[in-house]
Amino acid sequence: MNDVIIIGSGPAGLTAAVTCAKKGMEVIVIDEFTIAGGRLLGQLYEQPDGSWWNGINESSRLYDQATSLGVKFYFNTSVNNIEKDKSWFVYTEKETFVSEKLLLATGASESPAPVPGWTLPGVMSVGAAQVMTNVHRVKPGNKGIIIGVNVLSAAIAMELNLAGIDVAALTLPKMNQITNNASSPVKVMDSLLHVSHMAPSKFIKLGSKIMKNDLMKNMGIALYPKKGVKMWGIPIQLRKAVIKIYGEQKVEGVKTATINTKGQVISGTEEDIPVDFVCISGGLYPLVELAAVAGCAFFYIEELGGYVPLHNERMETTLEGLYVAGNITGIEGAKVAAAQGYTAGLSIAAGCGKSVAEDEIKDSIQFIEKTRDNAYIQFHSKVKKGKQILRDQWENLESSSLDSV
Repeated sequence: MNDVIIIGSGPAGLTAAVTCAKKGMEVIVIDEFTIAGGRLLGQLYEQPDGSWWNGINESSRLYDQATSLGVKFYFNTSVNNIEKDKSWFVYTEKETFVSEKLLLATGASESPAPVPGWTLPGVMSVGAAQVMTNVHRVKPGNKGIIIGVNVLSAAIAMELNLAGIDVAALTLPKMNQITNNASSPVKVMDSLLHVSHMAPSKFIKLGSKIMKNDLMKNMGIALYPKKGVKMWGIPIQLRKAVIKIYGEQKVEGVKTATINTKGQVISGTEEDIPVDFVCISGGLYPLVELAAVAGCAFFYIEELGGYVPLHNERMETTLEGLYVAGNITGIEGAKVAAAQGYTAGLSIAAGCGKSVAEDEIKDSIQFIEKTRDNAYIQFHSKVKKGKQILRDQWENLESSSLDSV
């Protein structure tokens, strides 16, 4: 039996594995992908200090460190069930693993917005385009368009631009019951204010500081150029929506239309744009299925991206011996995920009787907050509010448990 099983080898899982191994624990990591890194693999951007954050290099560094400490990795391995008896049992198609502690670092998944024609070859999620470009070094096409203007698509558009890929525009999906806020120019502008610091244009950075209240946002949308405002040479179109993707055997183009400030299509403004690939971006949500299978308690927190397992600051869930870290706890960047993985690793080691000072865990929790405050990219503008809601729910749960004793 192993001391701990970690499911997911992204930044949270890798950091937790290294932390546990350093404390003398036997660790195995299970991942359905072929190599370690998770969403970290596709990340490549310039940081405020001028250095480059290269996800592939970070993944390799953490993986090499983990293997040198004796961590065992099982790639190409999908988990189909987990359950708790006296120990945790993790069932895969290859074998059943058993451990005293279990960490779920399963990350996040994309929520694509449905657009007519999205089943054509050449349509993909924006994350798939990121992996093709940054990991496999394969261009998704010669000229494309991104449907969905949000923090994720803006960041990946920058990466595609760095790779010399022609992105015609970032534009909105046509409004329907599913797209809703993603089709609202005002709501979308609000989310974009949190990546304006990434723009190379001083004009855009200045403009973002002005539009801090609803009046200025509404005025900004009303005056927003129909052709969009360029970031990295790519038009960000908040007054255009893709109403159809067309092509015979594959993507040949998209049909766009001008929309009003409420996101409604203005008849007679349709226009065809020839492209050979389309990326759809509806944002990310926590990948929590395995936590649900285990019977973990959940709470829906919009500021964190959806349903998240209830857990405390030590990354402990409501189930004995089950921990979580990374985007399963709420959508944030890789550095925050790694910081959470460190805290989870220390908590797991302490739970196994290893030598871990309480101050060490407290310092790691403070480091999560510091990393969050200094995050270059924030996927949700009110993430700190979301974390406070989570803490309140945990405290309510603990109070209810004490009252029932």
